[in-house]
Amino acid sequence: MRKCATLLFVCGLLGAAVNAWAGERYLLQPGDILTVSVWKEADLTAELLVRPDGGISLPLAGDIDAAGHSTEEVRATIYERLHKLIPDATVTVAVKATTGNQIFVIGKVMRPGQYLMNRPVDVMQALSLAGGATPFAAVNDIHVLRREGDKQQAIPFRYADVEGGHHLEQNIVLKAGDTVVVP
Repeated sequence: MRKCATLLFVCGLLGAAVNAWAGERYLLQPGDILTVSVWKEADLTAELLVRPDGGISLPLAGDIDAAGHSTEEVRATIYERLHKLIPDATVTVAVKATTGNQIFVIGKVMRPGQYLMNRPVDVMQALSLAGGATPFAAVNDIHVLRREGDKQQAIPFRYADVEGGHHLEQNIVLKAGDTVVVP
């Protein structure tokens, strides 16, 4: 009976975590690949790469800002632009690949580099992806560099605190483009 209660509790926690993530919308990033289709309009069906400037281009709809927007927002923009020419247009936008959703881990880690995020990744998980810190790393002086617009910030991270179960708020979920620096 005790095992069942524990299992139900754990399943409840997992379900709550999944529901929390399910409520968030994925925002497109430069490098993502989209599939755009307009029903019964073969010439308006395409795979589109979100350009480094954040835009995509579709015949008759022109250039559209995609980065930082959801697929639904991009779909609505395309529909609005095509509606004048194709009144009953049925537009679908789907993400084929999230190749723009990357983080970077640099410094004294076993495998520095860029890592694709297929799901939410926090700082500890990013360090794990990079193979962990080297023996001479200053793990209590780690910083996450985050750029928002023209401003960049350095978010401190003390590995020993989080490892010991303290100050867990430091173990933030990373955003696309974040860089974890391990001195």
